[in-house]
Amino acid sequence: MMSSMKLLKSVGDFFALDMGTNAIRVVQLSSSGQDRWNLVGYGYAPIDVKLSTSDSPEAKRKLSEVIMTAIGQSGIKAKDVAIGLPSQKTFTTVIDIPTMDESTLNNTIKYQLDQYIPTPIDETKVDWRLLGQSLHDPNQQEVLITSTAESYTEERLEFVESLGLNVIAAEPDPIAMIRSLLPPGTADARMIVDMGELSSDIAITFNDTPRLVRTIPVGLSSLIKSATQNLNVKDDQARQFILKFGLAQDRLEGQVLKAIESTLDNFVIELTKSIKFFQTRYPSAPIGGILLSGYAGSVPLFGDFVAAKTNIGAAAANPWQSVNIDQSMQQQLLPVAQEFATAVGLAQRRNRL
Repeated sequence: MMSSMKLLKSVGDFFALDMGTNAIRVVQLSSSGQDRWNLVGYGYAPIDVKLSTSDSPEAKRKLSEVIMTAIGQSGIKAKDVAIGLPSQKTFTTVIDIPTMDESTLNNTIKYQLDQYIPTPIDETKVDWRLLGQSLHDPNQQEVLITSTAESYTEERLEFVESLGLNVIAAEPDPIAMIRSLLPPGTADARMIVDMGELSSDIAITFNDTPRLVRTIPVGLSSLIKSATQNLNVKDDQARQFILKFGLAQDRLEGQVLKAIESTLDNFVIELTKSIKFFQTRYPSAPIGGILLSGYAGSVPLFGDFVAAKTNIGAAAANPWQSVNIDQSMQQQLLPVAQEFATAVGLAQRRNRL
């Protein structure tokens, strides 16, 4: 995430660590050609949400145990690691600045960053990337800025390094997920929606690059909460109903959909706001499709619901689309494969920084 931590092309073996809200995921890939990878190893260890969202020393001790379990399970031997930074702790924006050469840009942007980020510049780690000519003003160029509180980043790095690992890169989850979910060479605009336990990351890309990134505080737990209240069932049963029957009208007489429909409507309103914002900024770049990941990709008929409300085709995306997976790993991975967008994207940093 920090400029000083950019991966070098000569970096040796490293693996990706995604400290998610409901699970720890680790992935190591090896390159097998242009935009192609082989899966070297992966690990998945579920974790209690209360643990992953707590700062207590006890929670951290347990968290480190779960991480070591996931790594142990994966057979990964590398000590260098790329880690994800949760989107709630990061800020990402795209700005327009006058066109200038890269060295001038390097000098000027430092003095301008504080007006674009929400936290004091001297307490913030900032990274930026030139996206190229602005799509709505040929005299301007677009720059992607990501920032995170220095105290949070330092604390994350110290925690991971205390496990005997060496952090070579830290990157916001939504930036990593784009790398794994967007099919290589996608030139038109796409919306990516990755639903987690507590929130959902949204990115709209154009020409393979993020142009809008935001987080919505609606996740699977919001749907579960609506279902428990409206169907009068317990949490684990509501979770099972949603993941098994999804939004099907002909299962349980469509009760599940009815129970969670207002929460889903609010969720889609947020998607529509993002689409409108993007279309206003880039009127000549219609969104060619919505890619669904995480729970958004695994809840049955979720894509149909989103497509009907937004009038844009929506389908589950596959974070493993560019990865060759050994037969022996495929079956095991299948039930949780949809949850690996961030981990796979981090692991793919080698050739596409």
